[in-house]
Amino acid sequence: MSQSEINATQEKRETGDRERIVQQVAKELALSLKQVRTTISLLDEGNTIPFIARYRKEMTGELDENQLRDIEERTNYLRNLEERKAEVIRIIAEQDKLSEELEAAIRKAVKLQEVEDLYRPYRQKRKTRASVAKERGLAPLAEWLLSLPKQGNALTEAAKYIQPDKGVETAEEALQGAMDIVAENMADEAATRAWVRKYTMDHGMMVSEAKSPEAESVYEMYYNYREAAKRMPSHRILAMNRGEREEVLKVSLEVENEPIHRYIAGRWIKGGSAVGDVLHAVVEDAYKRLIAPSIEREVRGELTERAEQQAISIFAGNLRSLLLQPPVRGKVVLGVDPAYRTGCKLAVVDDTGKLLEVAVTYPTPPNNKKREAAAKINELIDRYDVTLIVVGNGTASRETEQFVAEIIAERKDKQLAYLIVNEAGASVYSASKLAQQEFPDLDVAERSAVSIARRLQDPLAELVKIEPKAIGVGQYQHDVSQKHLDESLTTVVESAVNHVGVDVNTASPSLLSYVSGVNATTAKNIVKFREENGRFRSRKQLQKVPRLGAKTYEQCIGFMRISEGEHPLDRTPIHPESYEVVNRLFVELGVGLDQLGSKELAAKLAALYPETLADRLEVGVPTLRDILDSLQRPGRDPREELPLPIFRTDVLKIEDLAPGMELQGTVRNVIDFGAFVDIGIKNDGLVHISQLSEGFVKHPMDVVSVGDNVTVWVLNIDINKGRVGLTMRNPKGRQN
Repeated sequence: MSQSEINATQEKRETGDRERIVQQVAKELALSLKQVRTTISLLDEGNTIPFIARYRKEMTGELDENQLRDIEERTNYLRNLEERKAEVIRIIAEQDKLSEELEAAIRKAVKLQEVEDLYRPYRQKRKTRASVAKERGLAPLAEWLLSLPKQGNALTEAAKYIQPDKGVETAEEALQGAMDIVAENMADEAATRAWVRKYTMDHGMMVSEAKSPEAESVYEMYYNYREAAKRMPSHRILAMNRGEREEVLKVSLEVENEPIHRYIAGRWIKGGSAVGDVLHAVVEDAYKRLIAPSIEREVRGELTERAEQQAISIFAGNLRSLLLQPPVRGKVVLGVDPAYRTGCKLAVVDDTGKLLEVAVTYPTPPNNKKREAAAKINELIDRYDVTLIVVGNGTASRETEQFVAEIIAERKDKQLAYLIVNEAGASVYSASKLAQQEFPDLDVAERSAVSIARRLQDPLAELVKIEPKAIGVGQYQHDVSQKHLDESLTTVVESAVNHVGVDVNTASPSLLSYVSGVNATTAKNIVKFREENGRFRSRKQLQKVPRLGAKTYEQCIGFMRISEGEHPLDRTPIHPESYEVVNRLFVELGVGLDQLGSKELAAKLAALYPETLADRLEVGVPTLRDILDSLQRPGRDPREELPLPIFRTDVLKIEDLAPGMELQGTVRNVIDFGAFVDIGIKNDGLVHISQLSEGFVKHPMDVVSVGDNVTVWVLNIDINKGRVGLTMRNPKGRQN
C-alpha cells in the first residue's frame, strides 16, 4: 500500500471516528445530530460556552449552557477514548496478537473500562504465579486442561512436565502451575470481568465496622453497618471512605460467591470432562485470588466517582445560588469580623464598596470591653450614616451578634439592622496577594472585615476574588477529586459572571478574568489600560487593549457593559454584531436610540412579535427575542429580581424556641439529605429532605437553593447538642 493510500485510509478512519462520536453523543443526550455536530464545530473553533449559549442560539437550536457542557464533556471523553483505543490496538499489534475480531471489539467499545478489559490479557504484568509457570514450560499443560479432555488423569498428564532443572519437581507442582495459568486466563477474560463487575454492583453490600468499637467518633453510625452498594447515597459513601482513610473504619464490599462461581464455570467448563473437578477448583481460586479483589476496587472506585460527581454537583449548585444573590445597594455598611482574644475587626464601606475606615474593638470574652466597643461602633454609625451592620458567622459570631443587637435596640434614632453572612473564604482572600495589592496598609483581619461588608453589597464581585472551593457551601468537598472540583466550580463562576455581565469601568481583574474569552493576563491589561487612559467610553475601545485580539473581543464584548458610554447599546447585553439589527428595528418603529430606557419604547417593544418580525430584520427569532428583552430593560441586573436577605434587629436564642413556632429563615447550605437554614440562632437548623414538602422530594435542590428566604416551623429541639429540627410542612395545614 502506497503512502497516499495509507493517508487516505487514515483520514477515512478519523472521519468515521468523528462521526461515530457525534452519533454517540446525540444518542446519549437525546439531541439531534445537527445540534451536536454544530456545537462541536463551534467549540473546536475556540468559542466559549457562555458565548455560544447566548449569541449562537440559531446555530445550536437554543441549547442552554448545561446541554452545551454535556456535549463538551462527552465529546472530550469519547475523543480520549478513541486515542486510548488507537494506543491499545498499536501495542497489541506490535505483539503480533491483534486479530480482526479483537480490533473490531476494541473499536466498538463505548467505555474506557471495556477497552481496558480487552487489553488486560496483553498488558505487561509484573511477575505472577502464572508467568512463572509459563517460564517453567507449563503452558501446554494448561492448554490441555482447557481442552476439556473426556478421558485421562490430571496428575498423570502433569507428571510429563516434571523438570527439576526448571523448578518443577513433582506432578502436583506441575498441575498447580498449569492451574495458575488457567486462573489468570479466566481472570483476564473481558466478558467474565464485565459480568462479575455488574453482578457485584447490583448485588454487593457495602459493609463497615469499627477498628476500635469502644472509641467515640463521628463515624459511630458506621461501626456495624450494611447497605446495598447501588442504593447508597453519595454522602454515606464519602463518609465511609473518610472513616476508612482515617483508620477508624474497616470497609469492604461483600457479595455472594456461589452465583459468580456458577457463571464463570458455565463459560469455561462445558460438558462432562475428566478434569472438571480441577477446573472448578481453578474457578474458585481465580475469583477469590484474582477477580474479586480487583473487581471490588473497581466497583468501589465507580461508587466513589459517582459520589464525588454528586458532591461536586451539589457544591456547584450551591455556589451558583450564592454568587447570584441579589446585591444590597445604596447602603453604607459596617462589616464585622468577630473574634475573642484578638478583638472584632471593623470596616466601614460606602454604598459603592469604597473603604472609609477600619477599627478594632473588644466586646467579647476574655476582654469584655463592651462600653468602649459600643462607643466606637456608635461613633462610626454617626460619622458615616451606617444603616446596616454585617457580622461574619465565624468564631464569636453569636456573642458579637448579641452585642450588635443591643446597640441597635438602644439606637431608637436610627433605622439600623444587622445580618449574619457566611464568611467562608474571607480569611483565604485576606491573606492572598490580591488582597495585599488591594489593601497593602491593612492587616489580614481588617481585610477580612472589608470582604464581609462587601460580599453583601455585591456577592458576585467579592466572592470571585476567592478560590471557589474555599467558599464552603457543599458537603465532603475535601474528599473529592480536587482537580474535578476546581474545574466544575470555575465553570460555575464563569457562568454566573457572564449571566450577570460586568461593568468594565469598575470590575476588578478577578471579575474580568471570568468573562467569556478573557484570561488573567488580559483582565490585568484591561484594568491597566483603564487606569492609564481613564474610563472606557465605548466597547470599541477595548480593541486597543494589549493582547485582546479579535477572537477574544468577539467572545467577551457582549458580556462587557459601559453604563455611561458614547453608544447607548453598550450598556446592554446586545452584542455589537447585532447593533445593525437594532438600527433596522428602530427605523421600523420610527424611534431613536435616545429613547432607550423610556416607558414608551418599552411598551412598543412589548407589543412586537419576534416570529413575524425576524425575517424583515434579517435575524434569527431567538436572537431577536433576546434583543427585544434587552432593549426593554437596558442595564438590568438579573439578580435584582430575587428577594433580598432577611435583615434582623434582635437575637433569637435556642432557649426561646418551642415546637410548632413559625420562623423566617435563609437557606445557608443544601446537601443530599436536606437543607440548613439560618433562623437567627447560633447553629443553623436542619430541614430534613422528608420535611421540605408535602409531596415526594427526589433531591433537596429541587425545592430550595442557597439564599432562599423560607418559612419554617420548629419540629424538635436538642438544647444540649445545640440542634434544631425544622419543617417546611405547615403543621397547621396552611400553605407555606
